[in-house]
Amino acid sequence: MPEISLFYGIRVTMYYNDHMPPHFHAEYNGQKALVDINNIQVIRGSLPNKQLRLILAWCTIHQDELMQNWELAKDMKPLNELIRLSKGGESYERIFSNSSTGDTIG
Repeated sequence: MPEISLFYGIRVTMYYNDHMPPHFHAEYNGQKALVDINNIQVIRGSLPNKQLRLILAWCTIHQDELMQNWELAKDMKPLNELIRLSKGGESYERIFSNSSTGDTIG
């Protein structure tokens, strides 16, 4: 199962020729979730709240690229690696900033 991204300890993978609906697999610290790309929601499994918020926001940002990878996977073609983030990535620090307290996730 190809890894397409890794950020804040969350590993994102996608199977080749997987079942519908279009989705990806997210894993964090032994917890796993399947995330529906179109509806941006967990369809099976669970993640801790902080990581769940991160992965759903990430899915929103990368929805088009995720759907491109879904189509590639259906055709058994190599998948594109999506942006890898490390703790402190400036765009994600802004996105996940709590406007009332200024706190960030991570």
